[in-house]
Amino acid sequence: MKLLTVILALVFFALIATVVISGVLIYWIVKPERTSSEINMASFPGRPDEVDFSVTGLGNRRGWFFPGLRGAPTVVLLHGYQSSRGELLTLVSALQDHQYNVFVFDFAAHGGNDGLTTFGYRESDEVRAAIDTLATRNDVDPTRFGLWGYNLGAYSALREAEKDNRVRALVLDSVYDVPKQMVKIGVEKTGVGGFPMMVRSAQTSFEWLNYAYKGDKPLSAKLKSLSSVPILFIGAADDPELAAITREMFLKAGEPREMAIIAHGNFVNLPDDEKRTYENRVVTFFLMRLPITNIEPEPVKPAPKAVVPKSTPVLPTAH
Repeated sequence: MKLLTVILALVFFALIATVVISGVLIYWIVKPERTSSEINMASFPGRPDEVDFSVTGLGNRRGWFFPGLRGAPTVVLLHGYQSSRGELLTLVSALQDHQYNVFVFDFAAHGGNDGLTTFGYRESDEVRAAIDTLATRNDVDPTRFGLWGYNLGAYSALREAEKDNRVRALVLDSVYDVPKQMVKIGVEKTGVGGFPMMVRSAQTSFEWLNYAYKGDKPLSAKLKSLSSVPILFIGAADDPELAAITREMFLKAGEPREMAIIAHGNFVNLPDDEKRTYENRVVTFFLMRLPITNIEPEPVKPAPKAVVPKSTPVLPTAH
């Protein structure tokens, strides 16, 4: 009986310790260390403008708009977890050089913004608010947007695209299906993911924090609704867990779809040569799938049918 009591006590304290440790981990994960980037708007190449927009329940946001050809579509770049808009400027330039309008901003808990990350639940609202604001401008096509995103940004992009027909093309780099998958990856990176129940406890804490989204289905459940939206999925060989999830998403998506496997993940940390190759792949996709001009060729009119005159009966000649 004493032995049983000791065992139960140890189990109880182990559970308490797991809950406490996972709670601390979740706090660190959903409130990452922020890095803010600023640029000199007057002297920065590309003539960017600052654009303010408001997100219901989250407050104000400020993004950078890089103008392209007047009336062209806009590509919104959505940074990844623990990143910021300032780390995407080379990709911005690559797209702007091809006359796209480009927009970048920081998610909640990133850059200069306070708050907690929800790994895409509320971040998709930020994407919607940005598109709504950009669509009011008179120098962009308000009906044609492209979205590029990496992990957090990719999930947010896909979540928004599934309910916004203004999104006409998607590049999803290391996308996941449900936010708790990113929580698992975050816990494993701390080195304590191997402890019993640690991952599950952290995921439960995260779901409790985001209880309002308890009924949300995985994004793959609605992928077929995007059957007319071209999607480029990108997976990285050195990030096998997210690459496997991304491939599963690719297999569930409808056409038109593409899948690219790259050696190294996280665009912002790629060596210069790999970064240029990556940028060229993304720009080429948008040029093919979201062309700058939206002028459809006029339908070829069928040639008019030849009118065959009716023969006039020959009357006998009177003699």
